[in-house]
Amino acid sequence: MSDVHGMSQDRDSAAVQLLAMSKDPFRAPTDRDMRPSERRLFVETHRTCVFGYDRRSDGPAMSVVYYIPAENGDLLVATMGERAKAKAVARNGKVSLCVLDETWPFAYLQVYCDAAIDHDDDALVDVMMAVAERMSGEPLAADLRPLVKAAADEEGRVLVRCRPYATFVTPPRHLHRNDQAESLTHWVSASMPWGAPDTPDVA
Repeated sequence: MSDVHGMSQDRDSAAVQLLAMSKDPFRAPTDRDMRPSERRLFVETHRTCVFGYDRRSDGPAMSVVYYIPAENGDLLVATMGERAKAKAVARNGKVSLCVLDETWPFAYLQVYCDAAIDHDDDALVDVMMAVAERMSGEPLAADLRPLVKAAADEEGRVLVRCRPYATFVTPPRHLHRNDQAESLTHWVSASMPWGAPDTPDVA
């Protein structure tokens, strides 16, 4: 059973289908905003993010984590149940994931999510093995699964299921040299619904 805040039980009860690690992360355009489909592709093909959540006091807490995208659009994070982010999710299911670009000049894309603790042990181990692949660049051998399961049990790991509902992005900007002819362009971006369709470019 999944402890899910306002999420479809039918969607959660299905087996988690993780997306394979991308060998070619999407490169953000430098001369325009990302289209909705490109925002989703950016999230699907990258692997690390800043996980942000509200604290009881002080400002928002932030930590860098690996995330695993699923075919249904969910973004999955494995963490220790005693860590603050898991407790925050149980307390308030609103989180932000700032997906990190791995190229320079870098873009950033923030994903607003409804999050919940999911108690599917098999999915948790799947995610931990997928994280190991993203860390090392090589798939983890299937015969290591029992060791990963034992580590999850020993560390009290839980699965955080993040369901995106909106994105905010800023295109990359970089000054290559002080006398370059190309000017730096800036504009105001906006939040878009996660499932928004692409619209024709305006000339």
